[in-house]
Amino acid sequence: MLSKRELCLVGMLVAALIIPNSGTAPKAVNAQAANQWCKDVKIVSFPGGSPGGGFETVVYNGAKAAEAELGPSVQYVWSDWQPDKMVNQFKEAMATKPDGIAVMGHPGDDAFKPVIDEAQKAGIIVTSANTTLDKVEAQYKSNGFGYVGAELYSAGHALGIEAVKRLKLNKGDRAMVWGLLSQPTRGLRTKGVVDALKESGLEVDYLEIDAATNSDPTAGTPTFTGYVTSHPDVKLVVTDHGNATATLPTFLKAAGKKPGEVKAAGFDILTADIPAIKDGWIQLVIDQQEWLQGYLPILQICLTKKFGFSGLHVDTGAGFLDASNVDMVANLVKQGIR
Repeated sequence: MLSKRELCLVGMLVAALIIPNSGTAPKAVNAQAANQWCKDVKIVSFPGGSPGGGFETVVYNGAKAAEAELGPSVQYVWSDWQPDKMVNQFKEAMATKPDGIAVMGHPGDDAFKPVIDEAQKAGIIVTSANTTLDKVEAQYKSNGFGYVGAELYSAGHALGIEAVKRLKLNKGDRAMVWGLLSQPTRGLRTKGVVDALKESGLEVDYLEIDAATNSDPTAGTPTFTGYVTSHPDVKLVVTDHGNATATLPTFLKAAGKKPGEVKAAGFDILTADIPAIKDGWIQLVIDQQEWLQGYLPILQICLTKKFGFSGLHVDTGAGFLDASNVDMVANLVKQGIR
């Protein structure tokens, strides 16, 4: 048994290995990582949206870092955030006979489970990020099916409560939530926001993000400006989409608003959010650390393939960003890590 002094030294060593220097990309932490111990493993990774998109680029950066450090061969599949497209692309990915596939769970359990069942029968490791697949995870956790991302409903609910508290909103104030309730699991985050605002006594108007806006947020400018123009009493707008949140200054300017005239909150810290927060266009953003949603699924597949580890469930969405702490992460956001 280790002495107290030895345990302390071990703890100090672990801390030194796993905590990256501020402002620099995380490095390989041991000799195995430097030797790319996962080099002979073939993986297909779904970053989510389209190349160059703000949120999905950070996911991609995380996956690329894992690829470089661990050594697997990784193919990246872009799906424009479209659930049906994700399912079809998953089928195509299976045909290439990879060792593992890292998916995003937007299609939901009912749509995704049949094809994931097929993958399991074929011996393909599957794990998920961003949106939970609770039934699939429960069934295949021992086979390496894990989850990396926010707990959707609780994250949405937390953002709603924080927005009311920090922005000093009152009962009867009008709020608009622009989200994805139509998606069975992904929509839980939107539902959490709506429920929290209603519980706080706000009048809530809901708008669904259509397919065009889901792929390209600027396509939603007429919808946003139309709502704000026809509801001059709106006090808060909440966007349940990372790329749409980053576009809030464009939306608000198009609606003829000045910074802070309508309070704005949303999800996911992206590069454009930093000046938007500093300039007063956005007051509150919840962070789900999407870099980890790229890195950890690659690591999960490698751990399961090489060592038989079961699925890990990692909640990445708990922190808030506003004008008081934006400078703390600004440099990392610019680097595409946070």
